[in-house]
Order: sequence, then C-alpha cells, then structure tokens
Amino acid sequence: MVKSSQTKQSESTQTKNKKIRVYELAKQYGVSSKEFVEELHGYSIPIKNHMSTLDSETVQLIETQRNAAKLPPAEPPEAKVEPPSRKKETKKAKKVAAVSAIDEAQVIETKAEVPKKDAAISEEGATVGILASELGFKGTEMIMHLMKLGVMASINQRLDYETLQAISNQFGFEAVRKLTLEEQILQDEPDDATNLLSRSPVITIMGHVDHGKTSLLDAIRQSNVMDTEAGQITQHIGAYHVELESGSVVFLDTPGHAAFTAMRARGAQVTDIVVLVVAADDGVMPQTVEALNHAKAAGVPILVVLNKMDVESARPDHVKRQLAEYDLVPEEWGGQTIFVEISAKERIGIEELLEMLLLEAELLELSANPNKPARGTVAEAKLDKGRGPVATVLVQNGTLRVGDVFVAGRYNGKVRAMINDRGHHVKNAPPSTPVEVLGFTGVPEAGDQFFVVGSERDAKALSEFRQAQHRATQLGPQSRVSLEELFQQIQEGDIKELNIIVKGDVQGSVEAVFDSLQRLSADEVKINVIHQAVGGITETDVLLASASNAIVVGFNVHPTTGALIAKENEDIDVRTYSVIYDLISDVRSAMEGLLEPEVREVVVGRGIVRELFRTPRMGTIAGSYVNWGRIIRNYALRVLRDNRLVYEGQVDSLRHFKEDVTEVQANYECGIGVSTFDDFKVDDVLECYTHERIPRLLK
Repeated sequence: MVKSSQTKQSESTQTKNKKIRVYELAKQYGVSSKEFVEELHGYSIPIKNHMSTLDSETVQLIETQRNAAKLPPAEPPEAKVEPPSRKKETKKAKKVAAVSAIDEAQVIETKAEVPKKDAAISEEGATVGILASELGFKGTEMIMHLMKLGVMASINQRLDYETLQAISNQFGFEAVRKLTLEEQILQDEPDDATNLLSRSPVITIMGHVDHGKTSLLDAIRQSNVMDTEAGQITQHIGAYHVELESGSVVFLDTPGHAAFTAMRARGAQVTDIVVLVVAADDGVMPQTVEALNHAKAAGVPILVVLNKMDVESARPDHVKRQLAEYDLVPEEWGGQTIFVEISAKERIGIEELLEMLLLEAELLELSANPNKPARGTVAEAKLDKGRGPVATVLVQNGTLRVGDVFVAGRYNGKVRAMINDRGHHVKNAPPSTPVEVLGFTGVPEAGDQFFVVGSERDAKALSEFRQAQHRATQLGPQSRVSLEELFQQIQEGDIKELNIIVKGDVQGSVEAVFDSLQRLSADEVKINVIHQAVGGITETDVLLASASNAIVVGFNVHPTTGALIAKENEDIDVRTYSVIYDLISDVRSAMEGLLEPEVREVVVGRGIVRELFRTPRMGTIAGSYVNWGRIIRNYALRVLRDNRLVYEGQVDSLRHFKEDVTEVQANYECGIGVSTFDDFKVDDVLECYTHERIPRLLK
C-alpha cells in the first residue's frame, strides 16, 4: 500500500526532529546500508557503521548534500518500486555522478549561495572550524558551503594552502602560505648594492684523465698535490686559494676520470669560470665532452687550456677544430672562446693563463656581502679518526667565523676551528674562501648547502627536522609497497639484484662509486646499494651484509679487527680498492655471473628411419641410418615427417646391432627407441639435439 503525500511529509518532519540510525535512513533513500556508510564517509561524516545514530542537524546536512548531487530524496522503503530488470548502480558510478553533480552545483550556486563576510586573512593549516569562526559561520554552515564547492572536509580537518587559495575568492579572504621551519630559520634578505664588495672568482679545472689538470694547478700554486694521489689520478675534490700579483683566485680541482662525473657536476655548480684542460697531443676524449657538458649546464664561461705544448706530437689546430664542433670556437677564428697554449711541466704560458682568468673575472663583476652570516657549499667531507667529521666548505656569501653555529644538510654544528688549504688555522673566512671546518655533528653530503644560523636551538631543530625527513624517505619505500609497484615487479618477472655496501674515505669517493655502480645496472640485474657511508669497514657493515646477502666494497679504507673476525664467521665477501677501475671491473664481473646464460639449441645429428621392429619392452624400435652428425642416448629427439614436427622426446634406447651404446656416429646404422612414442614411419627424420648454456656479458 502506497502512503499518501501528506503522510510522507509528516514522516519526513518527524525524521528531522529526532535521531535516526544510519541503516534506517539508508532504507528511506532506497540504498543498501553498506553503500550508504561509504557515501557518508565521502561526506566526511564521522560514523563507525550502519548502527551509528545521526542527529537532525547531520540529517539536514546529508539531505543538502544529496540535493546538490541530485540524488533521490528520502522516502519509506515500501514506496520505492524498482523494476526487476534494472541493475543497481555501482558504488564507483554513484561517486562519479556525485562529483559531477557537485562540480555542476559549484558553477551554478557558488556565487549565489556563499555569503561573503568581511575580508580576512587565513593561514595555511587552519582547520575548517577556525576558518568558519574567522568568517562568521557556524561549523555546519561552513562544511555545507565547502561541500557545494567540491571540498569534502570535517570540522577539525586542516586545509592546505592550495585549498585555501582555491576557495578564497568565494569567501572573500586572502590565503597566506605558512613558512616551513627551514624557511623561518634560513630567511635571507636581498643584499643592498652598497653592501656588496668584489670577491675572488671560483675557477674549476676540468678535463680528461691524465691531460694535466693537477700538474697545471701545481704549476700555479708551486706545490705537488699529485704525489699524494693513488696512481697519480686525482681522487677527491680539492679547493685552493691562490694569491696573485694582480688579484686572488680560488681553484677547484675536479678529477678527470669518467667515474667522477657527479663530482665534476658539483664543481660546475659552484664555479664562476671553467678551465677545460685538453692535451694538445691527445685531443678531445669522452671525459672531455662530459666535462664540457657539465660546464655548459652550469651556464658559466669556459676557457680552454691546450696543455703539453712542449711535446713534439702536439697538434693544437686539430684540437681547436675538434672543440669547434662543440661550439667552442677560438677568438682568432671569429669565436668567443679564449684558448691558451701552455706546458704545465715546463711552466710555459702560466702567466698568460692567469692574466686571462683575472680579465674574465673582471668582466663578470663578481661581488658578495661579507657583513652577514656565512653561506656556502660543502665541497668535500670526511670522517677523520682524530678530529671527527671534517668538511671543506667554500664560503660564497658572508663571512664564516670560529664559534658560528651552522647547518649543513642533515647535520648541524659549531665552528671549532678552520684550516685553510695551506694548513694554517684561520679565525674568519670571507666570500670565495675555501676552508676545512671542524665541529660537525655528522659527515655531511658533498654538495650540501652550508648556512650559519642564529642559535644552537634553531640549528638543532632544523637538523632534527631534516633527519626525520631523510629517515622517512629511506624507510618509506621499504616498509610500504603499493599495488602498482607490486604489479610492475610481477610484470618484469624475476629481477636479480646484487646488494652492495659501499664505504669510502671521503664523501666524494662514496658518491662517485655509488654513481658508477648505479650506471652498471641492467634490465636483468639491478645494483642495489643498501648502505653507503664514510669511514672504515666495521663489524656492523659485515653483519648488515650477512643479513642482506650483500658484498662489501671499500674505497681507500680497510676493515677493522672486529670486521675481519665477523667476515670470517659470516663468510662475507669484503673487498678493498685504491683505484676505482679495479672496483668497477670486479663488480661488473660479479654482475655478469648473475646474468641468466643464453640457452642455444644445437643439433648434434640426424638419422632416417629405414625399418621398424616390434619389441615387448620398448614397443616400436626405429631402425635408422645416421646420415649426419651423431645420435646420442638420453639426448633430446624430435621426429619430423615431411618436414613437420610429429613428436619431441628423448633417446631412451640406442643399440648398434645387438649392443647397447651411448652414441652412434654418421654412416652407421642403429636402433632408436623412445619409451613414450612408437608411431614411427619409414622415412621419418630423427633429429638429435641439445641445449647449450652460454655465459652472457653486460653490454
């Protein structure tokens, strides 16, 4: 029996005046309790299940939302008649319809129905309740207006800056972005032009290995850094302050080996001028091109030095033609690139080079404000056994002083001492000055930004915040796996990994080894560096390798006694290197051992069936003549009839006359039996084959 409209209106009024359970209201709307619970969750209404109660104000809010989404109004369940053939809408379709209706309602109703209050300012992170209070709304009114605008939020939900900005025009307020902890502590006001003073240029020396970069630096600063490097190859970034008659410059010496690409990139980011060293007798090499690309990416002037001009095989014009192909055209050829021909070994052309560098720096009009807290970049970092964490910092702005409190990357500290490149203790370091800083709480990453802050409390707070972010980044992907990632792994099949722990003497070395190992990864074998750090190989590293089935590699570091004992007990592969060529070569070999070998089919022989014999034990025996190769017992066998495959199995029985044999050579007759096949025909071709597993190499 269908109730009259007057009765329906009376029941609806009663519903609004008393509390009602979720499942009861769901019946009135003609939807299942489960679907209705999900719908209410979409409205940010805090209910637990279908037995939860709703007050009249919440029911009114639901009705308003459903009207905005143009969903069916509430009515008693007996009044709802649904054709048997009609399928219920899926939950997803209902949600899509609701969102579409909300978007439509937003366009039509926003300007007409949202009453604008007096202009206010609302800061990022404000809750819906606070926003309602500032604008003079009740909490439920604010929620209703937000719903009409397509924003589903509960009364205590915090609104981000993007959401506030999106609704600010409708409500007549200004959204204010909340400064992060880092922005609050590290705010930097623009420098007034009157406070800027000229500073020394920072010059980076780049180029291919063994083209004379370190020799050139030695010729300039009258020292021999090269003797301290393994294999006479620069393994770390060095920063040197050089005083000249007409000014001073700072040199960054970056290694030329291809494995240190990341280190060269970091050098280009902090430099003012790049000196590209090319051996006149060797020409442009792959690492020369890499260094050139890094310099171009940094957007800094490039000055080319043609070294080894004293060698008889020097061909400067040939090198100039090569570099012209990379848009480095000499000035004498109508280009804009300065070329200087020198011999670092014979100290020829050094004065001309320095003159060109100072001239280029003068054109750049480099300046900085020395009267402010220092800011700079960590050029290198290491863990010193006696002094603790130590970092080479290039001050780029302000002046760094002993006693300053600072933050660098994830770590903070207080400057206990500063040592210049000559080994002298200094009290302050103005702009464009490289100094070794003591006082870090941990070893920063090479390339980290270095900031002096106002107090130790601020420095510690920012350090803890950054470390928490770092831990979340490191642990997040390992502790939670999304379905999309899981599906991707399943699609890729079995991915083999080579787990590696990397330890090095300085941060730059660790970073370079990590970068080189990552580039070795192939589709079938992934390099997984599970841990990388500065310092010797410890017992903890070995235990981690044992738990992770990893190998440990050390670059210019060695295991402690505890690590050696743990290595023997856990049977872990621990290797140490002083030259990166050997390290990469060994890891490449290990990866090639993990590659699945290529399986190749090899046909070893063929025979033709000439006569058939019946036996009680093997069934039909194929009397055959081996016309090529050989037939071998227990090898795979295929039966071909008119060049079409009939059967594949293996040779189970092989006889020559009355003797069992293991193989029969070409031009001999034999009897071949297959336990699972006896439908041989005369003139069938029997092909004997095997599969070879061929080791594969990385491309």
